[in-house]
Amino acid sequence: MPELPEVETTVRGLAPFLEGQRLVTVSTFRPDLRRPFPADLAQRLTGATVTHLARRAKYGIVSTDRDDHMIFHLGMSGRWRTKGGEAGKHDHLLLETGAGHRLFLHDPRRFGSVDLVNGNPLAIFPAFVTLGPEPLSDDFDAAYLARSLAGRRAPIKAMLLDQTIVAGLGNIYVCEALNMARIAPTRAAADLSRAKLGALVPAIKAVLAAAIAAGGSTLRDFLSPEGDLGYFAKDWRVYGREGERCECGGTIVRIVQSGRSTFYCPKCQR
Repeated sequence: MPELPEVETTVRGLAPFLEGQRLVTVSTFRPDLRRPFPADLAQRLTGATVTHLARRAKYGIVSTDRDDHMIFHLGMSGRWRTKGGEAGKHDHLLLETGAGHRLFLHDPRRFGSVDLVNGNPLAIFPAFVTLGPEPLSDDFDAAYLARSLAGRRAPIKAMLLDQTIVAGLGNIYVCEALNMARIAPTRAAADLSRAKLGALVPAIKAVLAAAIAAGGSTLRDFLSPEGDLGYFAKDWRVYGREGERCECGGTIVRIVQSGRSTFYCPKCQR
């Protein structure tokens, strides 16, 4: 599933094609993805001008001058295709601008979603209301994390994947950040010292920033809007590297936590 860096890459890639542009055609080619497209999507977006693009957690937001906000989630295999042409088999939504750009939402597995809200999406879209702070924001710091994890006996990895604690973190980057901070993913969250949390927060920010700079990770069929594969995967510290050597000299292992693969080094992650 595309994680925060992949969605950030997508939003940044869409901005040059959409910001300031009038939408002259909005078409859907099937009734639904993971859930139905908004019934009035085409009516409300056609003729509107895109004023801004943003990201919240793993969602992208396309805002218009009508105070309508199209919120998209890429699911497991979604991406925006910007090279134009005609709709293909797995292209399910078209946005065409007055400048002639034809942007297709491409999603072979159809686990993505598209919603439309009027007004402040951060305040009224149900999926956003309970989200924790963005991990790259100033609100996410060691003091905040200490307060949020106080008394929580669940493993630290599970707590970092809890979107009410911090928004947008996924399996890959949590594994990477925990390795960078030298914290075992199985440690009870409440047992982490302030020093450990002080190392964890900058590790999370560094891993995400590096992944965004590299264009996201190549995982299954993720592509940026320009059709380029993300290439952060070549720099993974532990993820997907079971049996390989950690930079500390230990051997990376794989365990399963809550049905998900966790990769870490027992030698340096305590």
